[in-house]
Amino acid sequence: MGRDLLDLFSMNKWRCSWSLAATIASVVALVSVVHLFLFPLTPTFNYFKIAQDSCIPANPSAEFPSNCDKEQPAVDFKLQFPADLHGAAVYQGAPWKAEIGQWLAGCDSIIKEVNITEVEIIAKMTAAARGFAIENWDNVDVFMVILDLRRFHRAYLQLKQPAVGFTLFSGGQDPKSSFWRIFYMPSRVLTSALPLQYLEHSYKDFHTGTKALKDENWIQVMNDEMSALEIMPGMDALKNCNWNATTKDHQIYHLGDGLSQFALPTVTRQEQCASVEKAQNIQIDHWQRHVVFNLSIPPSEPDGPRLVNWSRVDNDVFTTNSSIQGWCNVDPAEAYAGKAKIKEECDCKYDGLWGRLCEVPVESVCINQCSRHGHCRGGFCQCENGWYGVDCSMPSVISSIREWPTWLRPARVDIADDAHSNGKIINLNAVVAKKRPLIYIYDLPPEFNSLLLEGRHFKLECVNRIYDGNNVTLWTDQLYGAQMALYESLLASPHRTLNGEEADFFFVPVLDSCIITRADDAPHLSMQDHMGLRSFLTLEYYKKAYSHIVEQYPYWNHSSGMDHIWFFSWDEGACYAPKEIWNSMMLVHWGNTNSKHNHSTTAYWADNWDRIPSNKRGIHPCFDPDKDLVLPAWKVPDASVLTSKLWARSHENRKTLFYFNGNLGPAYPHGRPEDSYSMGIRQKLAEEFGSSPNKDGKLGKQHAKDVIVTPERSENYHMDLASSVFCGVFPGDGWSGRMEDSILQGCIPVVIQDGIFLPYENVLNYDSFAVRISEEEIPNLINILRGFNETEIKFKLANVQKIWQRFLYRDSVLLEAERQKTTLGHVDDWAIEFLKLTEDDVSATLIQVLHYKLHNDPWRKQVRHNKQFGLPHQCLVTTS
Repeated sequence: MGRDLLDLFSMNKWRCSWSLAATIASVVALVSVVHLFLFPLTPTFNYFKIAQDSCIPANPSAEFPSNCDKEQPAVDFKLQFPADLHGAAVYQGAPWKAEIGQWLAGCDSIIKEVNITEVEIIAKMTAAARGFAIENWDNVDVFMVILDLRRFHRAYLQLKQPAVGFTLFSGGQDPKSSFWRIFYMPSRVLTSALPLQYLEHSYKDFHTGTKALKDENWIQVMNDEMSALEIMPGMDALKNCNWNATTKDHQIYHLGDGLSQFALPTVTRQEQCASVEKAQNIQIDHWQRHVVFNLSIPPSEPDGPRLVNWSRVDNDVFTTNSSIQGWCNVDPAEAYAGKAKIKEECDCKYDGLWGRLCEVPVESVCINQCSRHGHCRGGFCQCENGWYGVDCSMPSVISSIREWPTWLRPARVDIADDAHSNGKIINLNAVVAKKRPLIYIYDLPPEFNSLLLEGRHFKLECVNRIYDGNNVTLWTDQLYGAQMALYESLLASPHRTLNGEEADFFFVPVLDSCIITRADDAPHLSMQDHMGLRSFLTLEYYKKAYSHIVEQYPYWNHSSGMDHIWFFSWDEGACYAPKEIWNSMMLVHWGNTNSKHNHSTTAYWADNWDRIPSNKRGIHPCFDPDKDLVLPAWKVPDASVLTSKLWARSHENRKTLFYFNGNLGPAYPHGRPEDSYSMGIRQKLAEEFGSSPNKDGKLGKQHAKDVIVTPERSENYHMDLASSVFCGVFPGDGWSGRMEDSILQGCIPVVIQDGIFLPYENVLNYDSFAVRISEEEIPNLINILRGFNETEIKFKLANVQKIWQRFLYRDSVLLEAERQKTTLGHVDDWAIEFLKLTEDDVSATLIQVLHYKLHNDPWRKQVRHNKQFGLPHQCLVTTS
């Protein structure tokens, strides 16, 4: 055999001696023997197959695990970051569940930035243009296109409008006449964004085949576009005052709906509808005639405001008779002088207006207030030229790089060598250094966000702020405001990416809190086909969003949606999620695993999801702790609470053993009448420990001096919490905000709701800062609490003080502080206090959880990624 092998080496071909050949064979044999005895200390011959198996990939951008990962011993994070006696591993001051905290401490703490191509420009590069770009990049007007080209193609198909392409065009040798050209964008957008002189050169591989484009007749393209806009169906409808068609056109063309400030001028500028009063009458008549249900208006409380039956025409709406009470269209001066009467229901409910008669125009609430690159019109961002997206934060066409948002900066643009690029079509990549995880945020049609904000019937609904007569920020106490706060934070986050191929997660922004609050009285949100259930209607909205992203984007099918994130903010969270999206991660406030309470727990019939057909909802729990996450509810940024540092009060200053203040059900005055309210938990608590007399004048069977369980409104609720050692956390109609109240005032939360997770409960170690008691143990509650010794109580209080900032949406608050500083030139007290906070908030906590899931979710371990993660290999392999 050996002789046969040696015969293969021809002396003529290799020109080497027999002795050299023998020496080589000997060395090979020796290495083989050494390898046989010393393996695995000596690498195998496979070591030299670097392109396939090396720890250092041949492609430096590839950082997926390789065979050598299995040969290297994984770091034992359990030994490096041992758990404490309560089973917690501490990271960033918070007690996490051991396996999560250990990985975060070992890996999240050392993550490095990686270069992400956020924007790709196709350009024709001339020597003059290249030199000018290198020398003047910060000053040149940059014409951008987002990397996800397919989306623009889909937008073109959807709008059925011609799309045009551009290259970098240099006029002569003057570098100043060079322009960056966006090469693919619906020309409907370009019509309003580009001056005519910019339309100079087409990139023929991307044109749509229209004659004007083939002939490069840009004037004709512009004329065609303007003609198309002038003859769209809505124009005839407007001329005929056909409000039904007009409303539909408003929705299609993003003009809004209802009596919006944006839609109304569109109608009234038409000759036949020149009368504002006539246009309003037409709209109101259409609005009222299309109400599907005869709304049953419950009787008002004796001292409560009168309710309005929107299904019945009120002929006094436009009265000019001073003896008849009108609505809010009277002359303000006459009304305030008492010369004109107005109905007591008259209240300035609509956003963008202030004063009882809505006589003062103010800032409306828009997502991120249009990022200072657009005008907020009642909730809808009308973006300036060069910017687009739901919050006008995405650069396009004529935006300067100096105006790019911080999450796209600092950008480096790679420009090819002159020798290879002169006069050729090349790719120019705008590269941004970012830390993972990276989140791609779908820019959904406005029906899922902006139009819902624009059509709010009451300015406080589903938002976390409004603006007063001086455009000063007023924070709302809407618990559902968390959805808006998180959405805005993600849009402005350094973890946001525009490159869907590099994204680790995909956020689908549907504002369900705005859907539900409007469903009762908005005709276009009819529940006739949904059995009158707001929950069913909302399910259909999420289903429509799912259908949109599946049809218009490629990303869902990459993982069957397991890397997608949806936020369900309403009372029972994702209980009514459509079956198609259940693979995804759900962000909720209600973590019901249905292990005990396996039916709808709300006492409000319209939100009950039990009646939703199973072919729509499927059969799934409301919450899966293996993939979902409960987030804190929104709480008002209160400067006085922060300055008083109630969260830091010591055990000695907390004289009340247990405290709960809230609705206790039908046994008490003004209590909820339904026995099913709070799943009966609050009622059982009051029966045992009630400290206020019920309707029969009785206290709880075990009432005690240092135990407060009362429905009576507190004069200083925050101080009462801060004066207590333990505070009750019970459900209401679904979730309540009592966990946040307890933590933010430094009180140890006592959770009683079996099988229902609280904020972060599946990632943080609750035993370190909270107490869980089963519903059956309610009669023994106080005995259990008195059983904790001083050491245990101080340990839990100390941990509450370490995590309280994780229950604040500080990032969202600071975004608003920056906007106020830019707009008004100063910031309010709440901003000053929030600027002092430095610990991780809700947004930071979510990012940490996503980072852990990115490398530890079981399904992720089966996927090989050609990505850079900025982590050592021991963080990319199983460490358990």
